[in-house]
Amino acid sequence: MKKIVLLSMILLLVSGMVFARAQQQDGGRIVLTYSFWGTPDEFRNTSANLDRFNASQDRITVRPEQIPHETYEAVLRTRAAASTLPDAGMLIEQSVASFAAAGLLANVADMYPADDRPLDSVAFRDVNGNIVAFSSANEILMLFYNKDMFDRAGVAYPPTRVEEAWNWDQFVDVARRLTIDSAGRNPGTPGFDRNNIVQYGVLVENLTWQLEVWALSNNGGFYNANGTQVIIDQNPAIEAIQRVADLHLVHNVSPFSPGLTDDGVQRSLLAGNVAMTTNGQWNVGTALSSARDNDGLNYGVGVLPYMSVPVTINTAGATVVFNTGDRRRQEAAMEFVRWYTHEDNVWDSLIATGIWMPNKMKYYTQPELTRRWVMNPAFPPFDEYYNAVVRYTLSHAKPTAWYYTPNTNAFNALLQSVLGDVWTGARTARDAITTNAAALRRAHAGN
Repeated sequence: MKKIVLLSMILLLVSGMVFARAQQQDGGRIVLTYSFWGTPDEFRNTSANLDRFNASQDRITVRPEQIPHETYEAVLRTRAAASTLPDAGMLIEQSVASFAAAGLLANVADMYPADDRPLDSVAFRDVNGNIVAFSSANEILMLFYNKDMFDRAGVAYPPTRVEEAWNWDQFVDVARRLTIDSAGRNPGTPGFDRNNIVQYGVLVENLTWQLEVWALSNNGGFYNANGTQVIIDQNPAIEAIQRVADLHLVHNVSPFSPGLTDDGVQRSLLAGNVAMTTNGQWNVGTALSSARDNDGLNYGVGVLPYMSVPVTINTAGATVVFNTGDRRRQEAAMEFVRWYTHEDNVWDSLIATGIWMPNKMKYYTQPELTRRWVMNPAFPPFDEYYNAVVRYTLSHAKPTAWYYTPNTNAFNALLQSVLGDVWTGARTARDAITTNAAALRRAHAGN
């Protein structure tokens, strides 16, 4: 297997050198390459979009370059050493900071005009504060719920306005009222059988990166404000993670979740055995609208509960301009990226379906553009979605850690392993995290 991967990297490196030699003038055009991973269908769709861009003007030609996902980062780093980087490309969120630290990304602070600028919260920055990428979309964490389950329990729907958000105790109380055993009893009532629960009140997605929102909500975090220090072993973060674990271990309102896969919506609302769950807005487009239209799921959206302060986090993958050292080519690549990520070019396939939220500030502040986005048959009712998503994003969204600190891949992978015993109750969050704090700091440092 290692030989196959090595051969693949060599072939791609040679291919990159061929591309580099070909990146001259083509009938007066600048010829750029755009790298990405994906399925054959995604290659066809991407190629079609590039053809549209190429036909839209007469100065630039962009050619697709598909690299297998499993070798994507390694190939790009090898190509960087050979000075054959593509001009632009996809990059997962967790990789942007480390690529920037290696000097592989161009400064794109001025890539967008002031009246068409993305939200500041989706700007990736290097250690000097320079903007090296913007997320191609914007996604936030929020609350999803089954309205029919709330109606049957006689419980008011979750708040959509952040000013009315539940505190953690209110959240747990609602989850208790929505948790039912096979005899119709709730946790805390005599005879409740935690081994025969037929409906749980909540599933808080405990995939590692999503847990950061609760540490922030408890006036803590995984890192300090500029990402230079690990603070997950301080009380606020430890207490927040233990509270999430206790939803299952103590309160009996949540099914067991190992924190290994990002499929909480599928394991809860779509499975029909959980009344509410936390996860990313993209689930509107990837799962919930279809379940509503095809399976009759009567779902709604709301803001997250909070521990000390209301907060959500936002994220989304980046389309980057690589630092090739050729300013003229980089400016052409920026022009392409502006076009490629423009909302009009992904509206029908990604924004109108609910998979992407727009990344431009104007869609959150200009009523006519907000209506264009939110008055959408794929979405929940306007006021519900507007308050729980648009207003919430503007007032309480903070960037996820990988916007400003490197090595979050290694840190999150280690933390996921560390927390395994916390979810089962074999160890407390305090014991698991403090015991492994030095290792977590080494992971953050890239060691």
